[in-house]
Amino acid sequence: MYHKRTSSNFPSLLLSIGDYVQFLVELKPDDPSPLKSTTVLSPKFHLPSPNMRLIGSCNGFVCLLKGWMFDLDHSVYISNPPLGEYFKLKLPKQEKRTRVAYAFCFSEASRQYKVLRSAVRHQKVAELKVYTLGVDEKWRYVGEAPQPLSVSFSKANVNGVVHWMNSEKNDSIYSFNSWTEELKSLLAPRGLETPSYNLTLVELGNCLCLCSPNHSEYVDIWWMKEYGIAESWTKTRILKDTIQSNIRCDIFIPISTWKDGEILMQRYRGTQVVSYNPKEKKFTKVKVYLGHKSSSYIPSFYSLKTVIGESCQVSYTYPKIDIV
Repeated sequence: MYHKRTSSNFPSLLLSIGDYVQFLVELKPDDPSPLKSTTVLSPKFHLPSPNMRLIGSCNGFVCLLKGWMFDLDHSVYISNPPLGEYFKLKLPKQEKRTRVAYAFCFSEASRQYKVLRSAVRHQKVAELKVYTLGVDEKWRYVGEAPQPLSVSFSKANVNGVVHWMNSEKNDSIYSFNSWTEELKSLLAPRGLETPSYNLTLVELGNCLCLCSPNHSEYVDIWWMKEYGIAESWTKTRILKDTIQSNIRCDIFIPISTWKDGEILMQRYRGTQVVSYNPKEKKFTKVKVYLGHKSSSYIPSFYSLKTVIGESCQVSYTYPKIDIV
């Protein structure tokens, strides 16, 4: 079932300490201190288990990983934290230790939520399987592609199409369409000298973007202005001279766009979030100091049962949150 994706007028961030999700922050443009609206994950806003890694979020539902990519006994959950609801996925049988990665996506066309699983088979080529929430009983094979760089590859989710790169080359971007379930490759911007492991794919303003954040003086962002058209890549160079001097040389990775087209950026493995105003070409500090990783999130108060159906078992963290 499809529904509006938000019950909030303001963007939020899920903050992780190390690799584990710990805090929720709601960002209000006129609030001098977003920390006033920080919610520590608690029984009223709770994940299924401690020490959970975020795979991705869609319309307020989050996909979470318990364990690590090489663990035979890792677990994957779908959760709606404000309601304390969660659903544990039954994973494909894994006979030996292998590197796995996941993406969580939603198709506006089919109005379905899907989890994509990548498992390395040989020579860094991964077998891809998909599971549709509320529809599939088993994971379905959809093809093979180069393995993603990290355990989660949901950040560059543009209109239900998930994108990733691999470690071997930087001239191709791979994609999975959650509606048609087609695997395709796109041409990256021409002439890239930066290796793929130093590049980051993100969605900004409903646009596929490729970021090179490692330079000490600037962040380069390539925008695919017309999706699927390689000639439409346009580069923006953002100078970091207005970031506070003691952290200016660090890596800043774009997270999302928010008020008036400003770009939120997270200091890599740091505790700072900054906002870049493209009109004024200036950074301002956002008073968020609690997390080492930030992910865009919009809470929802729709039950998981609207996604997986009444017949599937939804579990609750303690205490159970009643839905009015």
